[in-house]
Amino acid sequence: MLENILNYMQITEHIASSGQPNEAEFAAIADAGYDVIINLAMPDSENVIPAEGHLVTANNMIYIHIPVPFDAPELFHLKSFIKIMETFADKKVWVHCVKNYRASAFLYHYLRKSRGLSTTEAQKAILPSWESNEIWQRFMNIDSY
Repeated sequence: MLENILNYMQITEHIASSGQPNEAEFAAIADAGYDVIINLAMPDSENVIPAEGHLVTANNMIYIHIPVPFDAPELFHLKSFIKIMETFADKKVWVHCVKNYRASAFLYHYLRKSRGLSTTEAQKAILPSWESNEIWQRFMNIDSY
């Protein structure tokens, strides 16, 4: 069932990313043993589930929401994300946004900074079909955290 989630990617054994899961897919994510859901979409994004936090916690997972405006990702968003990922490094974490664009970019940076992967290795976290715009290309080129 996980493979049916919009733009699902298994990044590492303990990290996955996707676009917005639906209610049944959150149950499948929980059944697959994930402990933490990180949502990077805005509260008014396309296909948002208004009670997502309740739905996730009802499935015995931790819910964290870092709303990142698609047209204005900032360094403080990235720093918050990296700290949260480091906090839950021993847990199975699912990161999502609307289409898996924000999630891809943020996981790329996490893998480089916290996991020490090369740029080439970290790029495996980026959704292959995503053609990033100038804003996200600039974000992806951030080197100092």
